[in-house]
Amino acid sequence: MARLLGIDPGTKRCGVAVSNTSESMAFPRPALATDESLLRQIRALVLEEEIEGIVVGRPVSLAGRETSSTQVADELFEQLIAEFSPMDIVQVDERLTTVEASRSLSEAGLSLKQQKSHVDSAAAVILLQSFLEGRRVDG
Repeated sequence: MARLLGIDPGTKRCGVAVSNTSESMAFPRPALATDESLLRQIRALVLEEEIEGIVVGRPVSLAGRETSSTQVADELFEQLIAEFSPMDIVQVDERLTTVEASRSLSEAGLSLKQQKSHVDSAAAVILLQSFLEGRRVDG
């Protein structure tokens, strides 16, 4: 089995999570700034963590419609394909991952201010963990 990288794209930050080698659990990594250094930062993380696949969130509205955030995520997805091909890179629906992450952090006792630095990667953990669990059920 391989380690997978989960990315929750955002306009300011991308949440990041990495699976263990048995692909059973996702763990947060510090969020990455969404700027001109993003691909370089992802490349370094892929090498450091020995990543063999990438799961990218695709935000859509509750009604399933594309939003401005969808376009940002789609652009990142295309850049990752160009950068890391032939590595497996998939895009998955990430509706409500940030809401769920914020709720979990609140339940853990973090204030809204404290949540700001953790919510993006917490959402990436939820996104990647959901993907991993779906693969176990499907496979």
